Amino acid sequence: MKRNSRLPWTALACGLLGFASGRLLAADASYHFLKEIPVGGDGGWDYLSVNPAAHRLYVSHTTQVVVIDLAKDAVVGEIADTPGVHGLAVAPALGRGFASNGRANNVSIVDLATLKTLAKVDTGANPDCILYEPGQNEVYAFNGRGQSATVFAAAAGKVLATIPLGGKPEFAQADPEAGRVFDNLEDKSEVVAIDTKTHAVVSRWPIAPGEEASGMAIDLAHHRLFLGCGNRKMVMVDSATGKVVADVPIGQGVDANAFDPGTQLAFASCGDGTVTIAHEDSPDRMTVVQTLKTERGARTMTLDPTTHRIYLATARFEAPAEGQRRGRVVPGSFKILVYGL
Repeated sequence: MKRNSRLPWTALACGLLGFASGRLLAADASYHFLKEIPVGGDGGWDYLSVNPAAHRLYVSHTTQVVVIDLAKDAVVGEIADTPGVHGLAVAPALGRGFASNGRANNVSIVDLATLKTLAKVDTGANPDCILYEPGQNEVYAFNGRGQSATVFAAAAGKVLATIPLGGKPEFAQADPEAGRVFDNLEDKSEVVAIDTKTHAVVSRWPIAPGEEASGMAIDLAHHRLFLGCGNRKMVMVDSATGKVVADVPIGQGVDANAFDPGTQLAFASCGDGTVTIAHEDSPDRMTVVQTLKTERGARTMTLDPTTHRIYLATARFEAPAEGQRRGRVVPGSFKILVYGL
């Protein structure tokens, strides 16, 4: 992708105004704790996703996806039979959701109105991150052990391609206008760019000074990726060239990232109980504006861009036994933490 560096003055002025207004909104207040939503149940958890128009939050929890009504902040249902589920991608225009079932090596196609499974699509080994790509109306299942991406038609469920990635995929984002899907290869400390028409990897970009990235968020307007890296950095990458243009320090044990176009804030949630919040001051600069204290284990996160709230999943932990890094999860203590401006 080649972008013209000489923007018209009107476009440049609008862009600068957008950054300035985002800075003003971000400076109005700091993020703070609002409430917690009890979920209960036992076992682990993974990705969260939100459907702002439907006021729904989807939370992966062991063998099911818990559905929360954000108008009531209460659990209103579940998507069952999703063994080892990692995440749910939402296609609102189709009324469909797609759950990556890591232990079953498949993806469930779900009716979001009834929460019933309509079909299952076979994938590679251990589908983890799941992404709906609206430009081609396709779903990408990124297979952790398979080191590949399974691509299928969202409407029909027909597998269209299996893309070898050459490394362990983590989180992904799509840029429909550019015709690209981006994914972190955690074990290679790289980002791959996939052409959505040819289903081929067209670029591989090192992310130094970042290492072992897991989370990824995207600023579509300014063509920027935000990567949460295992060496306690969040790096900002030009999604057209692959160049790392900025980085800031974050906490330990990052898993998820989010970006809010309304405030120009980028978030990195970490298992040490912190969320680093940085402002994108310009396409080549970001500044940490807050280190939000959450709870230990709250490493997965999503953002509702209409309310600017962030949602994190965690639970209470028993005191660790001698030699253990952390204690076991207290049964029935699983919950969602809600933070806002």
